[in-house]
This record gives sequence, structure tokens and C-alpha cells, in this order.
Amino acid sequence: MAEITLVEAVNQALAHELGADPRVILFGQDIGANGGVFRATDGLQKRFGAERVRDTPLAENMIAGIAVGMAVQGLRPVAEFQFMGFIYPGLDHILSHAARYRNRTRGRLSCPVVYRAPYGGGIHAPEHHSESTEAIFAHIPGLRVVVPSSPARAYGLLLAAIRDPDPVVFLEPKRIYRAVRQEVPDNGEALPLDRCFRLREGSDITLVAWGAALKETLQVAETLAEEGIEAEVIDPATLKPLDIHSIIDSLEKTGRCVVVHEAARFAGLGAEIIAQINEYAFDLLKAPVQRVTGYDTVMPYYRLEDEYLPDTGRILTAVRSTLDYPPGGGR
Repeated sequence: MAEITLVEAVNQALAHELGADPRVILFGQDIGANGGVFRATDGLQKRFGAERVRDTPLAENMIAGIAVGMAVQGLRPVAEFQFMGFIYPGLDHILSHAARYRNRTRGRLSCPVVYRAPYGGGIHAPEHHSESTEAIFAHIPGLRVVVPSSPARAYGLLLAAIRDPDPVVFLEPKRIYRAVRQEVPDNGEALPLDRCFRLREGSDITLVAWGAALKETLQVAETLAEEGIEAEVIDPATLKPLDIHSIIDSLEKTGRCVVVHEAARFAGLGAEIIAQINEYAFDLLKAPVQRVTGYDTVMPYYRLEDEYLPDTGRILTAVRSTLDYPPGGGR
């Protein structure tokens, strides 16, 4: 079996659901004939036809709204925004309508739509092409927010998102679209939503990260292992609703935690994770939980992009200070 990239796994999942479920409709700007700006939908229009894989005008408000109408009438729309930074004109439909239909109709209607968007920095693009504002969507009741971090998880989680009866914001970290290859069987098996994935076992410290930030986090875990420090690495994958129980289970072993994310620091999801740890598992902590994040600035242009993104050095510094708490006390 050939190994595929994350973006190819997205394509594979979309193709599987188009073939398996006639209710699935893909649409978005340039996703048809051109296969999308990152080629995530490459070849799908030719294979399934222009009625199932549809190009739209450059009109994100329309894309978001049409998806709501399709979903409440029984279709399974998958709407693509070219970049996360372009999704904001569609927020009214996503937040005010898609997220509320089940509540508004007392369960009579649901809104099974998937909103896909490449997100995050690291590809030398302008700031609107490099946004990491997942916390906006995680704050909204009624929305599920999913971020895959590997080809296998992209395939399985996207299948689950399309099959879910409620709206899912599916954010694809474009910095790792082609950074990793895995064998991904096209077997139609979905991965569970609302569950963390334990990527590495450890007993000394818990590292929580998602999306592209896992690349550096796993590198740090390998560096620590060479020093005899075993870090447990947790990928939440579904950011909302958050599986805090798996994180607490890890803390029962380690007692120490560092959260890593690319988004700006203030009111980022790291703050919510730490708040829940303090609320539900304060007695397990041997040290305060630290965050390694982006900065509270607009995403800089590419010459300063690497200064903004959390790197192994910043993560290692946070880990070492957490392990050394109280200062000089060691583990």
C-alpha cells in the first residue's frame, strides 16, 4: 500500500463519501476544475461530475449560507473556504444558523454540514492566509471543531465529520499537508470524534498540542527521551467538545503539563484546557501548567513567521522549567 500525505488523505476521504453517499455535495471556490488551491479536491469533479463537486463564486457568505440550506433539507454538504482567514464573511450563517438549528427546532432539524478550511502559518503566505483562530468556533455552542494532525487522522476524522448529524468546522493544518506520509487504507472506517489521541506514552510530563504544532512537540518528546525524560503526547483532535478526561488521565501519571498551540496566546484554547485542568485536576499538579503559543500580534509576513510559530526551543524551555518546579527542586 502506498503512503499518502495529509492532503491526499483528505482527498481520499472526500472521494469515499462521494461514492458511498449520494447526499454528499462538495462546493467552494476553485475546488472543481482546478482541484482547490492545495489540490485537496483534485480529480473529484472529473470523477463524480460537476453536480456533486461544484465551483462557486468568490463569495464566502454565500458558501456558508447555501450549506445551511442544503443541510437542513437532507443533503450532506462539504463547503470549502480557501483559507481560514477568508471564512469570516460566512460567520453569521455558521454561528447564527448552522450552530443553532438543532436547538432552534427542538431537535426536529439538524444541520449536517462540514466547513473545511486550510489553516495556520508556515508556508510563507500573507497574514489572511495564515490564521489560527480556532477558538472563535470552539466558543460557539452547537459547533464541533476538528483538527487532524496526520494523514490517518485526516482520513478517519473527515469521514466521521461528514457522517455527523451536526455542523463540524474541519480545520486542516496546511503546514503539514505534505510533511508526513502514512499508509492509509481506504476502508471507510471513521475515527471517533470527541476523543483525544495518545501519540506517545510517558510518565514525566504531559504535552498537549494539535495540528501542525504536534510536529515540533513530538520532536521535543524525542529529545527529552534521549535525556531519560519520558513525555506523554496528547492530540485532542476534536477541540470542541474537548475530551478533558483523557488529559486528566495522563496527568494522573505525570503531574506536569505544557500546552502548545500556534494561535495567539490571549483567550486561546490553551487557556481553556488549563482552566479545566485547574478546575478538575488541581490536586494532581506538581507544577503550574505552562503554555507555548503564538503571540498577540497579527501573523507576520514570512521573514518573521518562524519567530511567531512555537518552535522546539520555546517548547523545551517551558518543559524544563515545568520539570524544575519549584526552581531548583528538580523532579
